[in-house]
Amino acid sequence: MKKIILAGALAGAALYGGSLHWEERVRVTESKPVYRTVTIRTPYEECTTRRIPVYRNDLDVPAAAIIGAVTGGVIGHQVGDGHGRDAATVGGAVVGALVGSNIAQQNRQVRYEEREVCETRYRRHKERRLVHYKNIAWYRGHRIVKRSKRPLKHITLSVDVTY
Repeated sequence: MKKIILAGALAGAALYGGSLHWEERVRVTESKPVYRTVTIRTPYEECTTRRIPVYRNDLDVPAAAIIGAVTGGVIGHQVGDGHGRDAATVGGAVVGALVGSNIAQQNRQVRYEEREVCETRYRRHKERRLVHYKNIAWYRGHRIVKRSKRPLKHITLSVDVTY
């Protein structure tokens, strides 16, 4: 009956030209599962005890720089004379600040403490996972492939004929 209607529609439309559209259900002949191997990373925490250096400074760096600047300025003021005295005072203050800061930074004492240090690490394993199903059907000598999340029994085709 379907073929008679189709033939009649084609014959009638052939006089005018146009197009036809219908849907057909095609039986799936084979459904193949498709897998992919993926790497799974699982985080875990690993803690160890480590010996860590702890620095202590008996001299305060800004205070040492100020004391050095004052001392250098006083020495520079006594060394220079006339207009050179002002330059010697400023130069002595700058050099004294640098020397005081440097001495304070080098006067650090080191001691060691045992501390627990934790790091995040990852365990990796491979896993084979189902990606989709490859459903195969044949329609008038043509292979039709449709992917889906589950195996299908039929595939619905949209058929368009233009004349």
